[in-house]
Amino acid sequence: MKKILLAALVGITGLQVNAQNIDKIITREYTDHLIKTLSADEMQGRATFSPGIDKAATFIESEFKKIGLQPLTGEKGFRQTFYKYQVANLSKSIKIDGKEISADNLILSGVNAENISLNKSNTSVVKLDPDQPFVNQFRTMLSAGKNQLVLVDAKFTENFKRYKTYFDKPATLDEKSMDAGASAVQFFVLGTDVAEDFNVDLKSKVSKMPLFNVAGIIPGKSKAKELVVFSGHYDHLGVVKAVDGDSIANGADDDASGTTAMIALAKYYKAQKNNERTLIFVAFTAEEIGGFGAKYFSEKLNPDDVVAMFNIEMIGKDSKFGKNSAFITGFDKSDFGKILQKNLAGTEFTFHPDPYIKENLFYRSDNATLAALGVPAHTISTDQIDVDKFYHTVKDEYSTLDVENILSTIKAIAKSATSIVNGTDTPTRIPKLKQ
Repeated sequence: MKKILLAALVGITGLQVNAQNIDKIITREYTDHLIKTLSADEMQGRATFSPGIDKAATFIESEFKKIGLQPLTGEKGFRQTFYKYQVANLSKSIKIDGKEISADNLILSGVNAENISLNKSNTSVVKLDPDQPFVNQFRTMLSAGKNQLVLVDAKFTENFKRYKTYFDKPATLDEKSMDAGASAVQFFVLGTDVAEDFNVDLKSKVSKMPLFNVAGIIPGKSKAKELVVFSGHYDHLGVVKAVDGDSIANGADDDASGTTAMIALAKYYKAQKNNERTLIFVAFTAEEIGGFGAKYFSEKLNPDDVVAMFNIEMIGKDSKFGKNSAFITGFDKSDFGKILQKNLAGTEFTFHPDPYIKENLFYRSDNATLAALGVPAHTISTDQIDVDKFYHTVKDEYSTLDVENILSTIKAIAKSATSIVNGTDTPTRIPKLKQ
C-alpha cells in the first residue's frame, strides 16, 4: 500500500514539476518578445520577396540558434532556400473594337513571358453569366488552360475590384510554368458586353527570386526516423493601401501568432529532452501568395515518415467556443484531435472540430500538401473567420491581440502533443487525395 501511495505521490509531483516547467519556459514575456518583434513596423508586413521578410527570417534563425535547434538534414543553416519566378507587369494595352480599355477595368492572370500579344487568332472570347455566382465562374476561367478574353458584367463590379487588388501584384510562378509556348493568359474586362475584334499587348519583367522557409530540428531517440512537424507561416501582405495613414499590414494574428507558437514549442520541447520522435519546427514563407513554402518543404520529405503535423494559424483571439478552446481543421479525417483532447483530460482547455466547413480551411492552409499525401496534418486555430474585422487589414496589430489566449493555446498544444512527441500515440492516416 505504501509503495502504491509513493508511486502516486511521485506521479503527482511529476505533473506539478511539468506544469511549473511549462510556465517558466513559455512565459508572457517570451511570447510578447516574439510576437512584438515579428509584427513590428520594422518588418514592413513581411511580404514575400521584401526586405521585411528577410529581417523576419533572420530573427527566427536567431531564436532557433538560442534554443539549440539543428538545421534540417543536408542544410548548412536554418534557411531552406528555393527559387521562383516573379512576373511583374510593366505595361498592358487592350483595345476592343478600336476602343482602349482603362487599366481600372482589367484583371490579368497567367502571364509567363516578357512579351505577349493576344488577338482573335490565338485567344477565345467568353462571357461570365450575370445570373450565376461570380467566384465559381472566375475560378473556372483561371483554370481554363488556354488564352481567353473574359467579359465581366458590371453587376460584378464589387467582386471584380476585390480580386483585382490581388491580381495586380506580381505573379509568382514555378520554372515549369515559364514556357512561353504554353501560356494560358486570362484577361478579364469589366463592363464590356461585346468584343468583335481586339488586340492585347503585354510587357513584363521576369526575375528569378529566392524564397526561404526557416526550419530546425530536435533529433529523436528511439524513433528518430518518425517525424512530427510544428509549423506556422511567417509571411504576410506587406505594405498596402493606406488606411488612416497606416499602410503596413503587420500580420500580428496572421500569422505572427502561429509563428510565435511554433518557436515557443521548440523552446519547450528542447528543454523537456523527452522526444522519442524527431521534431521539425518550420516557419513557412509565401503562404499568402500560394503556399509555395509548404509545398517545397513537403516535396523534400517522405510523407510516410511524417507521423503528424501541427500547423498553427491565427491564435490571437478567443475562438467561437469561448476561452481556453481552439478548433482543428479536418477533425473527422483522423483521430489526431481525439488524441490531443485525451491528453488534456483534467484541464480547462478543449479542442473542437472546425466550425467553418464551408470555408474549406483544411485544404487552404500550409497543412494541405502533406494532408493530401495521407499525413495527419491539421491546422489549429482560434480565429472567428466569419466576424474577424482585422483579418488582412492594417489593423491586424499587436494591440488587437489577446496574449493570454495565445499563451493558453500554446501550452495546450504543448501538453496535448506529448504522447505523439514521445512515441506513445500515432494518429491514423488521412485518406490521400486522388491526383
